[in-house]
Amino acid sequence: MIEPPGDVTDDLFLGGRLRLRQPKRGHRSGHDAMLLAASTPARIGDRVADFGAGAGAAGLAVATRVPGIDLVLVEIDETLAALARANAGANQLPAMVVARDVASKAADLAAEGLGPDSVDVVLMNPPFNDAARHRASPDAGRQIAHMATPETLQEWAHAARRVLKSGGVLTLIWRADGLADVITALDRGFGSLEIQPVHPAAELGAIRILVKAVKGGRAPLVLHQGLVLRDEKGTAAEVQAILDGKAVLPLAGHQGQ
Repeated sequence: MIEPPGDVTDDLFLGGRLRLRQPKRGHRSGHDAMLLAASTPARIGDRVADFGAGAGAAGLAVATRVPGIDLVLVEIDETLAALARANAGANQLPAMVVARDVASKAADLAAEGLGPDSVDVVLMNPPFNDAARHRASPDAGRQIAHMATPETLQEWAHAARRVLKSGGVLTLIWRADGLADVITALDRGFGSLEIQPVHPAAELGAIRILVKAVKGGRAPLVLHQGLVLRDEKGTAAEVQAILDGKAVLPLAGHQGQ
């Protein structure tokens, strides 16, 4: 078994209720992971899979908010997977950690307990920087975590569709300028889309989108009011409440339809 790296930071999330060890360099979780977790609907007893879990931030944040979920953390980087395993144990949050590529063959994921129609909720933060427009980081871990190929989103959406039960929910975070790619990737097998743009400030365009989709859903698309991260005083009060674990975003308001 791979041991967690020694060169890490000890970081607090959700107002100190969640303590995570993360690499000092490479892929580190922050606001994106907490916003994704706060957009993810889950209920006691749900089986929840976090695709691209890194050190476990988003999935463990959901488990902190909703005790009693059956959590699976899927991470391709074995060193990060070891950190996720250690973080789950340190926070006394039961979780199964799977060190595999989300885009693995169906049989490979099934062998890890992620067979077809076996999961209630998938949340994911896929690599989303376009390699044609962004210079790759010299850090190999950051490259894997952040640089997308043209097939990345389609492959991850396909994997989510395969493991989700009918009526199961997918939530994801992506670049705002990639909205069309998200809609295309979810066109087969998903419906009932809900989208919330994320703006760095009120006067600036969106930089992220939070998306919820339902496997087999048929409800019309819903576009929620944008979330503004900062105002003239600093971090917006609504955002701070989310980061402190005291509030959720509209996408987490109900399970699916």
